[in-house]
Amino acid sequence: MKEFLKIIEKDFGVVKIDNEVSSVFEAAKILREHPKEAVMLENVKESDIPVISGICNTRDKIARALNTDVAGITHRIIQGMETPKAVQNIGKISENYNTSPANLRKLPIITHYQRDGGPYITAGVIFARDPENGTRNASIHRMLVLDNNNLTVRIVPRHLYTYHQRAEALGKDLDIAIAIGMNPATLLATTTSIPITADEMEVANSFHNGNMKLVKCENSDLEVPEAEIILEGKLLANKRADEGPFVDLTDTYDVVRQEPVIKLDKMHIKDDAMYHAILPAGFEHRLLQGLPQEPRIYKAVQNTVPTVQNVVLTEGGCCWLHAAVSIQKQTPGDGKNVMMAALAAHPSLKHVVVVDEDIDIFDPEDLEYAMAARVKGDDDILIVPKARGSSLDPAALPDGTTTKVGVDATKPLDKKEKFERVSLSE
Repeated sequence: MKEFLKIIEKDFGVVKIDNEVSSVFEAAKILREHPKEAVMLENVKESDIPVISGICNTRDKIARALNTDVAGITHRIIQGMETPKAVQNIGKISENYNTSPANLRKLPIITHYQRDGGPYITAGVIFARDPENGTRNASIHRMLVLDNNNLTVRIVPRHLYTYHQRAEALGKDLDIAIAIGMNPATLLATTTSIPITADEMEVANSFHNGNMKLVKCENSDLEVPEAEIILEGKLLANKRADEGPFVDLTDTYDVVRQEPVIKLDKMHIKDDAMYHAILPAGFEHRLLQGLPQEPRIYKAVQNTVPTVQNVVLTEGGCCWLHAAVSIQKQTPGDGKNVMMAALAAHPSLKHVVVVDEDIDIFDPEDLEYAMAARVKGDDDILIVPKARGSSLDPAALPDGTTTKVGVDATKPLDKKEKFERVSLSE
């Protein structure tokens, strides 16, 4: 992470706070004051380790980590998913870390909001292996601190959930490691939607052009990236604890659930470690969760309209509920077909707007222009009531359904000259 932080400092700048700051509410307040900047809290009251946040809270920073531009992010993610590279460089964890018994009180874990269930690890990636076939999984999860060496973790029914279920069926705990403080490209790879038989670290290695290094854990056969902090432990079988409240993507509180418990044994910390904290509901949270869904939408739309140009889940829509899709329109009805494909590809999607290639979908003003100048409501708006929506949507009904809306803001093919943007053509 430190090498990329040097790039961030040079190209984007880092806000450094040297005043003493408490990890309880004060740290989060400062992070909220700098929503799109990288921030380093150098003097945290409760820990000797500084906090870094905002290393991937803009598309420009993420594009820099992926060696592309903003418009190329979706295509670069697709490339990484389709051309994974096995990691060959494996080192020993003892080479660069100080090892001690696990003690979470040594870390500057932040309590973000007044009603939070407690301090939360928000940038921790959990590594585990399928107990049946050994396939490795890496996935980011929020983790609530219970005491010095126990956490409860929110796990949705995907890969880690399946591994844990399989381990419980065997009556076994699941070996895990938690990595905190990684290059944004590695972190982004852990959020991609790949098959359960695939390995996120091979996607990450593709992002790093085959130059990624892993280190072998001491208590298990797990291998993890060279992160700032690595924790080792077990995801316990048949043990649950209250998880929450927690502020999720939509800047509203998620509900309290009974979730699995992690018991930690060891911690490995670099000499000059930094603790990466992601502000809940901040842009870093939204982008890391939303960007990997854009390739899913892109590929689904491409099957419908091959001339799709790009897809974005907008920051204003929490990178989850609102999408914009740019196409090169070829036949009447393309816009409406794209709407339906996008809504089906990302079931949490609530509103989607389809535009022509002359609209910059990364510019909110350009999107609004398309909706103002190219939409006739009774012809161009599709409304789908009682559709399954996102559990994160505060407006969804108690049964989980919502109303989805598609907007066709493309130019009619038989009247294209009427809608030509003079400022772009002269």
